[in-house]
Amino acid sequence: MTSSRRSLFVAAILVGSFLLFLVQPLVARLALPRLGGTPNVWNSAMLVYQALLLGGYAYAHVIGRFTLRRQLVLHIGLLTVAALSLPLALADLPDFGPGLEVFWVPALLFASVGPVFFLISAQAPLIQRWYSADPAAGDPYPLYAASNLGSFAGLISYPILIEPLLPLGQQSLIWSLGYGALIVLLLFVVRARWQTIAQDGDDKSVQAAAAADRDPIDWRRMGMWLVLSAVPSGLMLSTTTHLTTDIFAMPLLWVIPLGLYLLSFSVAFAERRTLARLITGAAPVVVLLAGGMAMVSQSSEGLWLLLASVALLFVVAVALHTRLYDLRPDPSRLTLFYLVMSAGGALGGLFTALIAPLLFDWVWEHPLLMLAAAALIPLGWFGSWQMRITDDRTRRLALLGGGLILALGMSSALFNATMRDADMLVIALYLALAAAALVLAFNRVAFVAVFCGMMVASSLAGHGYTYVNGDRVRSYFGVYNISDNAALGIRVLGHGTTNHGQQFLKPEQRREPTAYYGRAAGIGLLLSGASDLFGEGADIGVVGLGTGTLACYREPDQKYRFYEIDPVMLDFSTEGRFTFLSDCAPDSETVIGDARIALEQEAGGQYDVLVVDAFSSDAIPLHLLTREALQTYRRSIRDDGAIAIHITNRFIDLKPVLAALARDGGLAAAVRRDVPDAATGLFPSTWVVLTPTNETLASIKRISGADNWRILDDPAPSVWTDQHASTLSRFRWNELVRRNP
Repeated sequence: MTSSRRSLFVAAILVGSFLLFLVQPLVARLALPRLGGTPNVWNSAMLVYQALLLGGYAYAHVIGRFTLRRQLVLHIGLLTVAALSLPLALADLPDFGPGLEVFWVPALLFASVGPVFFLISAQAPLIQRWYSADPAAGDPYPLYAASNLGSFAGLISYPILIEPLLPLGQQSLIWSLGYGALIVLLLFVVRARWQTIAQDGDDKSVQAAAAADRDPIDWRRMGMWLVLSAVPSGLMLSTTTHLTTDIFAMPLLWVIPLGLYLLSFSVAFAERRTLARLITGAAPVVVLLAGGMAMVSQSSEGLWLLLASVALLFVVAVALHTRLYDLRPDPSRLTLFYLVMSAGGALGGLFTALIAPLLFDWVWEHPLLMLAAAALIPLGWFGSWQMRITDDRTRRLALLGGGLILALGMSSALFNATMRDADMLVIALYLALAAAALVLAFNRVAFVAVFCGMMVASSLAGHGYTYVNGDRVRSYFGVYNISDNAALGIRVLGHGTTNHGQQFLKPEQRREPTAYYGRAAGIGLLLSGASDLFGEGADIGVVGLGTGTLACYREPDQKYRFYEIDPVMLDFSTEGRFTFLSDCAPDSETVIGDARIALEQEAGGQYDVLVVDAFSSDAIPLHLLTREALQTYRRSIRDDGAIAIHITNRFIDLKPVLAALARDGGLAAAVRRDVPDAATGLFPSTWVVLTPTNETLASIKRISGADNWRILDDPAPSVWTDQHASTLSRFRWNELVRRNP
């Protein structure tokens, strides 16, 4: 085949994959006002995309039985019909109700993007099949590397270029134009292939029988395809959850695991094998050194741990996908190969996104998948070195037994060292265990056993502390840790790497506000002075229940109503884990569901103060900080009311965002930063107050000390809206360096 013809097929597969992975964050962004932005929402979206990908690959496999010309005509025709659903828009699907988000989110995404995603997802196997129809074309599998390069480019271009520069309407329009360009490219592909096989359908059965004889495929081989696809897919999602839950709650982090997962295919399926072989050869060492920390639950905020986790995902994915590539069938069975591979990817996603949150109270799927990876990665020289030294069975058994006993002793010592925070000893024992695992790698079971010992020994102290001193609960919206600190006499609620509230355990202190909600914090001053500001019987709305701390600012004649998206948070208060709500405002109403949607459906002007405090770990709920959201808040308060927004955040500077929103909405705004003594049980906090009138803002300053409030100025150049918002420009990059010298 001429290079120009090959370039045509490469271009078609690149454009299709680019559009496929550009549409994923685009549709997620369209759905943000209805879904929020927790890691599990992204995992659910990924599960939908994997299911649609499986459907597309199944479609490619089925129509592969048709003549080449029929395939070309059918696919172009279906793509043209699917174009009638453009431009992209969110389907009008009713909410299934609280607690059913795990089903509603996939249903919404299926209804919104299903047809076009389904058909474009079939592009990779179909174009490779059409390419290989010419006997002179060569191996079609390297085209899959090009496909995943296009996927990576589409994925990474969204947060870097498209989201910051274009509103959603233009994003959808540009994607639709790209879809049209893809159809044009495919018409050129059709032209190139139309005359390739003159009698395409006459000898179809003969060709299939010959292919089967030439490359027989049994169930065991297909099972390996399935497993080698499922583990990296599940690991990609579990890495996302693990990182944002227990290591590094950085909002921009979610796209990194998927990007590396896609790049792993490009390396593993590349025509030049050098890089794939080098990474695969290093995989056992990387799995031991980085994977041994897969069970860590301490919120260390270490950049090195973040880098180790994403490097681990990439290396494991390359190693397993390289093994998958080595097991690929004859090109005539290409669509079957990709169908099974896609089924494995969907299976891994199903386990991680749907089954694991129901079975486990923590991200236990992550270490389980790491064990599976350790059992599957090629061990190369490490697995055969001993055989080169001696063939004596007795010596091998002695080495194996002695090594396992030594590894068990070192694992016990590592656990004890971890309990004492003996850093240097922990590192030395950890490295020694990794070396022992490599020495024993000639026996796969021993290798996996020592690796498991490393994971358990290095993390058991952290998990043990949580279970012994508190409780752990997992919901669709995250993993919550409740722990008691007997020395300080407090109970703490942790969500991801963030402390979301705490309560004193002594009865005489239980009603005292703590954490970000102290009496000298912006919200404490505002709620304490609500009667002076708005008169007796003030009405207060609170978006985000948390531990219920703000309930203890309620006065007898006041009415409080809380909005909480996660029913588990309400359970913490009603079941007595935290007693702020039952002690201070037992008759308050709690609305379960997305607060913005609930407020839009309620009557306007019902609150004197509306508090917005609904972050998920350090993730930014964009749909709660847009022009449309602020309009909803403004509608919900009275003409002399106030909106208080909690913007304490480690990585995103939200003051310019709120300043721009205030200016856009014609609101007066002020910000207060409170840095209390840590010994008091209070945390540094930043609160912004927005009011319709300067008079209300002046009154708030008067009752709480004007010197401690600063006018909110220096607005961002543009206003966040449902159509256009990006955290990239507001990210505190220096915070990464400061936290990780």
